[in-house]
Amino acid sequence: MSLSKLMKVYSVQLNTVWENKPATYERTNKLVLEAAPIPGSLIVLPETFSTGFSTNLAATAQGPSLEDETFLSALAVKTKCTVMAGIVSRVNERQGRNESITFGPDGKLVARYGKIHPFSMGGETEVHQSGTEIVTFGLNGFTVAPFVCYDLRFPEIFRCAVDKGANFFVVIANWPVKRDQHWLTLLQARAIENLAYVVGVNRCGKDPDFFYSGRSVVVDPHGVIISDAGSDEHVITTEIDLDTVENWRHDFPPLRDRHWK
Repeated sequence: MSLSKLMKVYSVQLNTVWENKPATYERTNKLVLEAAPIPGSLIVLPETFSTGFSTNLAATAQGPSLEDETFLSALAVKTKCTVMAGIVSRVNERQGRNESITFGPDGKLVARYGKIHPFSMGGETEVHQSGTEIVTFGLNGFTVAPFVCYDLRFPEIFRCAVDKGANFFVVIANWPVKRDQHWLTLLQARAIENLAYVVGVNRCGKDPDFFYSGRSVVVDPHGVIISDAGSDEHVITTEIDLDTVENWRHDFPPLRDRHWK
């Protein structure tokens, strides 16, 4: 087996400090550095990692200094890893966009994905504009497609990503405990139907409205949960193997047998 086809993923199950970016940066930095990630790995943080899921743009949206991006870029350089996390970017005075953003080990932007399905039940559509584009990028032989929280309920966008070559999905979230079973089942479904790895990274702890049980998981292309973070704040490490995807897609033909595209 070629070592170049193996990659470590560090899922950072964070108890975000509500609407407090400096405190969350400090907590994130401590968690990640204590995990001592191997250079060349992928580090994943939750949706709206620095503030929690809030519709208060004054607290969540980046200012002119792009403070969230600056922190994430520096973390990528410090660890020599690729870092993915959720932020809110300002679109105009009244609206922002809920994004998954990725920086490479050199600190440069690799990918920016805007959440296609803001959570209307939580008032997100009132403050966040929808993203419009499926985004993919290459990483250690994988083709990665990032998605954000509520996107998980819309299988068609995952299949669109497969059509762009995706074999590895990363879903970042603030997914509350009362819909825990949906989170796990849907992550497994997206893996099974697309014959792909799925990493789901959720926050833990609580905010003023909800409790979060974490349950950040890594699901293999057979739908098997191979890592589960449980409910505590910590980092889990999972090794994924490109051969597992490529061999399964070669041996089992559902993606080749599709009638509608």
